[in-house]
Amino acid sequence: MNLFQKNMKYLLLVVSCMIFTTVCYAQSEKKAVFALDMTSLAMNKSKLKAGNMKLSPAYQHLLEVADKTLAKNKIYTVMEKKQTPPSGDMHDYMSLAIYYWPDPEKSNGLPYIRKDGQINPEVETYKDKANISNMMNDVTNLSLAYYFSDDTKYSKKAIEQLRAWFLDPKTKMNPNFNFAQAIKGKNDGRGIGIIECREFIKVIDAIGLISTDASWTNQDQQQIEQWFRDYLQWFMTSKNGIEEMNTKNNHGVWYDAQKLSYALFTKNQEIALNTITSIKERLELQMDDTGFFPEEMERTISLHYAAFIIEPLFLIAHMSDYLKVDMWNFTSSTGKSIKKGFEVLAPYLSQEKPWFAEQIKPFEFESNATPLLAQGFQKYNCKSCLQGIYQINQKNADAVLSHLTSIID
Repeated sequence: MNLFQKNMKYLLLVVSCMIFTTVCYAQSEKKAVFALDMTSLAMNKSKLKAGNMKLSPAYQHLLEVADKTLAKNKIYTVMEKKQTPPSGDMHDYMSLAIYYWPDPEKSNGLPYIRKDGQINPEVETYKDKANISNMMNDVTNLSLAYYFSDDTKYSKKAIEQLRAWFLDPKTKMNPNFNFAQAIKGKNDGRGIGIIECREFIKVIDAIGLISTDASWTNQDQQQIEQWFRDYLQWFMTSKNGIEEMNTKNNHGVWYDAQKLSYALFTKNQEIALNTITSIKERLELQMDDTGFFPEEMERTISLHYAAFIIEPLFLIAHMSDYLKVDMWNFTSSTGKSIKKGFEVLAPYLSQEKPWFAEQIKPFEFESNATPLLAQGFQKYNCKSCLQGIYQINQKNADAVLSHLTSIID
């Protein structure tokens, strides 16, 4: 072998290593975020850096929200509650059933009775429910602010919060929901309570977004993956988990969305693929021939729940993209599909049509309809969805977060 051949062999080896490294890095980046549309995020970040003024209001609004989170300087944990869980372990999450109230005909109010759609204010005295919601919101907003700004003040705060909730032995939550949404006088917790951590899906994406900060160590990553591995095991095998899996309304869909997220995060492709099969079966079982979900339509706040079941379906479709399964356009043998479910609901979300079923309190169009309409516009070319976003949000339309997480211009 002459010198030229040796040099060429070395050069090919170097190039091959570079290509292999680049591919692995790209795959690693792809694995980091599952439910968010990373293509849209990357395109919008590039537009911002190029001086795109149309995205500026949404970007500034995001930073304002993140800065408020920094200013309040609050770290949430499960250790703040005053009540002791039935296990005696303060690290266990606990909460009350939101639609259950004291029975006025009983001297002690027990057992509590159901008032669908009406939230018992006593729920707020159990701090875990508010704290987990605040934790998930803060970590999500901080991670997005870090991604778009590259300012580590946001990622460092998110990391501090993640460590406190999941990793620090003194404050971390045990990986179970044994005592969530208890009904006083009836039980200590129910499978239905699992829905209170549905935005763990966003937390997992947040971890991917902040992982480029050197402050987030390999040990942090390994430990939090193990936490979710333990939680997934509980999720799939516990009494509450199995109970939630077997529900035939939005809870079952949210169960599958969470399961898919946890499986992807912990690199369990078999569970992930099985979950996609499950959601196809749920569509067939839970959707009617018109595209609506009867279990949601029977509720006293039916528009809320009609939208609330589309949200996890969209999350599932995003996550399925990672596995190269197109759930956006999947149609069952009887014509059931995510697209059909969204398209029959879209005119009501965009306020083209007045809602026709029971809704005992106002529907929050800004927060609940806008993200769905943005994704509907991007994925299904729903032009009226874009008009709906501007109609609903009016003066603040350019500042909605969906401008950064979707391509809607």
